[in-house]
Amino acid sequence: MLKTRPNGTPRVALFVTCLVDLYRPTVGFAAIRLLEEAGCQVEVPETQTCCGQPAYNSGDRMTAKDLARNVIDAFLPFDYVVAPSGSCAGMISHHYPALFAEDDPQYRGKAEALGAKTFELVSFLTDVLGVEGVKARYDGIVAYHDSCSGLRELGVREQPRKLLGTVEGLALKELADRDVCCGFGGTFCVKYPDISTRMVSDKVRNIRETGADTLLAGDLGCLLNMAGRLKREGAPVKVRHVAEVLADMTQATAPIGETKA
Repeated sequence: MLKTRPNGTPRVALFVTCLVDLYRPTVGFAAIRLLEEAGCQVEVPETQTCCGQPAYNSGDRMTAKDLARNVIDAFLPFDYVVAPSGSCAGMISHHYPALFAEDDPQYRGKAEALGAKTFELVSFLTDVLGVEGVKARYDGIVAYHDSCSGLRELGVREQPRKLLGTVEGLALKELADRDVCCGFGGTFCVKYPDISTRMVSDKVRNIRETGADTLLAGDLGCLLNMAGRLKREGAPVKVRHVAEVLADMTQATAPIGETKA
């Protein structure tokens, strides 16, 4: 059941994510537009920092807990928490409770409460708000990459395709092995660069074979990884976050990895 305030409007906190904040703020603005157009009151807590996933994946539980407590305290008062990233949303919704399972029952309870109302952006629009389509236009052939965390932890697969199907001018071409990792994996690409490079090279080959002129995904880490490889191989494929297309904001900035003329 949709949670709303007395005025019938859900109060939603946007978890911007580190990569969006540092590399692609347009994605955050696109998320806000989509949420507001769907009838949400959107706020961006200024005290938010990293969700703690890099530390968590590296085994640094102490740092991960410190970061998680900050996120919990900042976001718990809201009706919902939404992130334009399956990996960050998955960290908050699935892994925070485990962080405090043994030695901090107070924060475990808070983490469970927060996790229950944390969603990836496109999933929230379709599964919670019931959004059936968007008013946007994008003239191009698009390939969509399913990021690992969004797909496997959160079940985000058909939701973006449903909304992309309502974008005027857009044709979707499915990738071969569309559910295979691009090789980014957060700290994985740093720890195992040779394996990561082979994985992203395979992914880029599949992208090019579709004939698509644009690559979309819901996680900026994956997009930065694939955009870098596409550029190194000289492939003329534009790379964007799915929110930018759904919010009709592709004119606001150049594709990822390119400089606007």
